[in-house]
Amino acid sequence: MKNTPLPARLSAAFLLSILLSAAAVFAAEGTVLAPKGGAPLAADLPVETAVLTEAPQVPPAITRRHAAKVIVNLEVREVVKRLADGVEYTFWTFGGNVPGSFIRVREGDFVEFRLNNHPTSKMPHNIDLHAVTGPGGGAASSFTAPGHSSKFSFTALNAGLYVYHCATAPVPMHIANGMYGLILVEPKDGLPRVDREYYVMQGEIYTSGRNGEPGLQTFDPTKAEDERAPYIVFNGAVGSLVGDKALQAKVGETVRIHFGVGGPNVTSSFHIIGEIFDRVYLEGGSVAQHNVQTTMVPSGGSTMVEFKVDVPGTYILVDHSLSRAFNKGALGMLKVTGPENRLIYSGKEVDEVYLGQASDAGFAASKREAELVAAKEKAIASNPQIATITKDIQIERGKKVFLTSCFACHTATGEGLPAVFPPLAKSDFLKADKDRAIKIVLKGLSGPIIVNGKPFNNVMPPQEYTDEQVADVLTYVMNSWGNDFGSVSPTEVKRVRGENK
Repeated sequence: MKNTPLPARLSAAFLLSILLSAAAVFAAEGTVLAPKGGAPLAADLPVETAVLTEAPQVPPAITRRHAAKVIVNLEVREVVKRLADGVEYTFWTFGGNVPGSFIRVREGDFVEFRLNNHPTSKMPHNIDLHAVTGPGGGAASSFTAPGHSSKFSFTALNAGLYVYHCATAPVPMHIANGMYGLILVEPKDGLPRVDREYYVMQGEIYTSGRNGEPGLQTFDPTKAEDERAPYIVFNGAVGSLVGDKALQAKVGETVRIHFGVGGPNVTSSFHIIGEIFDRVYLEGGSVAQHNVQTTMVPSGGSTMVEFKVDVPGTYILVDHSLSRAFNKGALGMLKVTGPENRLIYSGKEVDEVYLGQASDAGFAASKREAELVAAKEKAIASNPQIATITKDIQIERGKKVFLTSCFACHTATGEGLPAVFPPLAKSDFLKADKDRAIKIVLKGLSGPIIVNGKPFNNVMPPQEYTDEQVADVLTYVMNSWGNDFGSVSPTEVKRVRGENK
C-alpha cells in the first residue's frame, strides 16, 4: 500500500464503501446475494407463483432443474365448517380449509411469502414454517391483523416435508382450531416418480360438547390443556376421506401419501390396514426405511409413505391408537379398483361390522340425513310434514350410531345371535317399555331376560352416548326390520338419565 498513490487508495476505499452499502440495501430488501460458487441473485431468478391445493390433493411435481423465485399467496380465513354430521365448528384456516393449502417448492428456491388476513377475521394470525431457517420460522415477520397483509422471504435450504402452523398466542388454540398445513421442499433432483400423490393431516379438536353433540361447538381450553380431545380427525372433519371422498387408486399403481400431524398435542401411529409401506421417509426427511407396517409421526412432524397397490379393495387409513380411529374420527379410506390376484389375496371386501359408521351404509345415512335436514329447513313450520321429516332425520342419525357399536352383536337385520344376543327385530321386550329401553342403553343390562319367548343371559355394557344419540339410535331400532314402536326424544332420555343417577 505504501507504493500506491493516494488517489488510487481513495478510489479503492470509495468503491469498497459502495459495495458494502449495496449489500446492506439488498439485505434489507430481502434480496439474496450471490454466495461463493456464482449462484444467481434472487433478482435474476425466474419468477413463478406457487400452485396451492386443498387436501387431499397435491400440486404437480416440480420438473425444472434450476432455482426460481416462488411467490406464495396464502390467505387466513375464519370459517364455520362441518366437523361431523350435525356438528359445526368455527375453524381458523390457512386458505379456507383444514389442513391449510399444500405448498410445493424446490430446494434452493427463493420464496417470497405473502400472508393475508381476511377482513372478516376476528383475530391476528401469523405463520411459522418449519422449512424456514431463521428465528420463529417466519412468525415474527408475518404477524398480521385482520384486513392486513405481511410479506417476508426465505431461501428453501433443506429438502424435506415440513409442517407449518400459526404461532400467535395462545399457540395451542390457534393450531387446534385448524391452523396447520404442509410445505414440501423437493430435492434438487426431484422425488421418485409415483402414479398418485395425496395430502393427509391429523389434528385434534377440543370442543366444549362431547363427541357427536350437535350444533355449533366452541373451543374448550381446559380439555386442550388436559389433552382430552373429543375429536381426532384426518383433514379437519369426521368422514373427510370416506365414501365418495375416499382416496382413489388402481391396481399396479404406486401411491405416495404426504402425512403430517398438526397437533397441537397428540402423536400419530399412522397405519394403512391391508398395506405395507414400501418406503417411509422418516420424519419427512431424506432417509427411507423399507417394509414398514406403522410409523410414528410426532405432533408438528411429518412423513412420506410410498406403496404399490397389488389387489383391489378398500384400504383403511388409521391412527393405530384405535379409539381415535373408530371413536374420534382419525379414519379414512383408499379405494383401489382393478383385477383380482388370488395368489396375493383370496378376497372379501371390508364390511360394516368392521368399519361402523364409516362404512358405505353409514356414509349413505349421512347423505340421506343431509338431504332431510335441507328438506326440513325448506318446509313451512306449520306443515304437518315437519314431524315426519324430523323423525326420518333421527332414523338416519340413529343408523350411524347403531353402526358404531350395536351392529356387531345385533347384526344388520336386527336378529341378534341365537342364544347369545337377543333380537331387536319385532322384539316384544323392546316394545313393552320405552323407559326400560332407554335405561338399558344408558346403564347397560346383565342377567337373564326373555325375548320373544326365548331365554337370553348375557351382558350389554352401558353406552357413552349423548341424550340426542340415545334418542336417535332407539328411534332407528324402533322403526327398522318391521318394527313400528314410535320414537324417542332427547327430552325423554334426559328425564330417564336423571331418574337413574
